[in-house]
Amino acid sequence: MAIETKAQVSEEQVVVFSLAEELYGLDISRVQGIIKMPEVTRVPRAAEFVEGVINLRGEIVPIIDLRKRFRLGEHGNDADTRIINVEMGDHLVGLIVDAVEEVLNIPSDAIEPPPELVTTVDSAYLRGIAKLQERLVILLDLDRVLCTAEQQAIGRLSAEAA
Repeated sequence: MAIETKAQVSEEQVVVFSLAEELYGLDISRVQGIIKMPEVTRVPRAAEFVEGVINLRGEIVPIIDLRKRFRLGEHGNDADTRIINVEMGDHLVGLIVDAVEEVLNIPSDAIEPPPELVTTVDSAYLRGIAKLQERLVILLDLDRVLCTAEQQAIGRLSAEAA
């Protein structure tokens, strides 16, 4: 009978994407798909960071520009721009990112909580920072990217556009 002496380290599988030249990660279990940037239909009186909606296989999906949401400045869409479709609350939501880089398995012991100096009410969406060799990946908490009122507004937007 063999005895396992090595402590097993759990891992998280994340989709890594770039935004304003930084790397971010989302739990892959929340990702429903990644698509090229389609034509987005604007919706009047939507929040500044809501680009509009798209029709994805018969479902109306609100589209959020993460650069605008995180106040990272404007960036024109190019050939690398993607929409990551994620489950956010009870809704499917598309997140515009500069580029999708890769899917990574990150050991749990490589993830640290965000430093207190960078965590504010506005940055509550930071779940942790993964230290990987010579780079850092900022891990997002999708449940906190939008506050409850914003999530409800996104739900109404989906229903109104349907």
